[in-house]
Amino acid sequence: MLVLLFATGFSKVNHFQLSEKRPEETPYEKFRRQHVDAKMTAEQCNTEISDRNIYKIDNSCKETNTFILSIPAKVKSICRGDGRYDENSGMTYSTATFRIIKCKLKHQGARNPNCQYEGRLLTNRIIVMKCEGKLPVHFDRDFLPSESNDNDQP
Repeated sequence: MLVLLFATGFSKVNHFQLSEKRPEETPYEKFRRQHVDAKMTAEQCNTEISDRNIYKIDNSCKETNTFILSIPAKVKSICRGDGRYDENSGMTYSTATFRIIKCKLKHQGARNPNCQYEGRLLTNRIIVMKCEGKLPVHFDRDFLPSESNDNDQP
């Protein structure tokens, strides 16, 4: 009887965990969810980060999250020949410039659901990302073309 009760309770716990778990996403799908939105505005940082569930693994707030204001196909094209690959860093640099929204955390150490961000629109930015299988999987950084030096691009 005790084993039956334990087994029933265990299966309910497992069912709860499975139903609450986010569907598995590929590294590209995660990149797209966290960094690509053609229609985002600087005022939408709090809403978009919350709605898209963009937090660190320990549920603390990310210090910065960048959204690329573009359609997914244009961002993917950076990994498919429209970017410059740097062998030293393993990163790919966009050859075209992009508009981005940079969301910066207002209060360091904040945790979900108390993440409050200040958003800034930045224009004419080179974006640097990691590509795998001709798809973007990690946003590394951005900079103005005039800021490039030997350390920034290949």
